[in-house]
Amino acid sequence: MDITIDKNELYSLIKKAFREVLHEETLEFFLKSIPYASKGEMEDIETLYGKPPTEKEIACSETIEL
Repeated sequence: MDITIDKNELYSLIKKAFREVLHEETLEFFLKSIPYASKGEMEDIETLYGKPPTEKEIACSETIEL
């Protein structure tokens, strides 16, 4: 079974895969770098700013036709 692929197509596939991996790793690193808030810190935040509302407001809505 032979698979033939154009050099430019192979290059673009590798480039796309590399970007996806880089994006995932960057996101994972960013999420891991967010500091943990202890229970006491969360109580201080709630005292200063109040508890977050249980229902979220819709900031923006958009319909996309496919």
